[in-house]
Amino acid sequence: MKSLSQTAMDRQSKVQRLALIGVAIIGFVALASAPLWAGRADLRLLMEALSFLALAQMWNLLAGYTGLISVGQQAYVGLGGYFFFALAMFTAVPVLLAIPLAALAAGLVAIPTAWIAFRLQGAYFAIGTWVIAEVFRLIAAQFPALGGGSGISLPVALVRSIASSRSGIELVMYYMAFFIALTSILSVWVLLRSRWGLALTAIRDSEPAAASLGVNIRRVKFMVYVGTAVGTALTGAFIFLQKLRITPEAAFSVTEWSAFVIFIVVIGGLGTIEGPIIGVILFFLLRDLAADLGTWYLIGLGALAIAVMLIDRRGIWGAFKARGFPNLFVTQRTLN
Repeated sequence: MKSLSQTAMDRQSKVQRLALIGVAIIGFVALASAPLWAGRADLRLLMEALSFLALAQMWNLLAGYTGLISVGQQAYVGLGGYFFFALAMFTAVPVLLAIPLAALAAGLVAIPTAWIAFRLQGAYFAIGTWVIAEVFRLIAAQFPALGGGSGISLPVALVRSIASSRSGIELVMYYMAFFIALTSILSVWVLLRSRWGLALTAIRDSEPAAASLGVNIRRVKFMVYVGTAVGTALTGAFIFLQKLRITPEAAFSVTEWSAFVIFIVVIGGLGTIEGPIIGVILFFLLRDLAADLGTWYLIGLGALAIAVMLIDRRGIWGAFKARGFPNLFVTQRTLN
């Protein structure tokens, strides 16, 4: 039988979880209804935040569960953007269909890329992913049809094909961002609840132990690498639809698409679904408050990430979880 203290702790945990679910529902409803209450500038900011959330969930799945610390995920942001522009401008593919097709094309590129990257281990893998992204940047600059090194803008006629009015275009694009972010969260959650999730959890906890249980570690990592490449490229295609212009430097920016994303995941909580959500909220609050400080803003972000890691390397959500705070997204199976 459970002790009185254990019963009280279980009751407190249930109350905390119900409160957490309530906050999540309020947040979901607020985001789903944002076009009804948010201004044009607010919607653009929300689209950017939702895009970063999707990127952070993909990087977190890659690094937090398989141990593949990549600093080159900008490779797939850029590939997604460039494949989208190529499909939208030079084929008869509709703009909205070009986004998932661009993601699939980037996924195909990720297959041989993974074969190359997986020949490296540890820090060499991280450096290798950055080098691969730089190679893609240099290749993208060699296509005059896509603007070469100076980039290219999306024709206005293609943008207008999304909807008949400016407000309609913004509405469609906002819900695209909302769908991409929501899909990134739910796909990671469903994956972790599956048998593949058991393998990922085993790999995260101990690779030798996972291998001894029959987990094909290389295959699992390969599938996760390609899957996150597709998700990252999907987000990248949307990002550059929103920006309406793409250049090699912007598409393959290590600061924008890797450094900031890593910061978001590290401070939020590596290896958790909730961590990137907290990280995105904190990142955009800090950016709004301190972006005018220029270089000092970037130094401050780095100092904050180091401070969080020194205090608790599990990040904000990891620290809460270690102190008995319940998960919003339960991934572990329990025996009744």
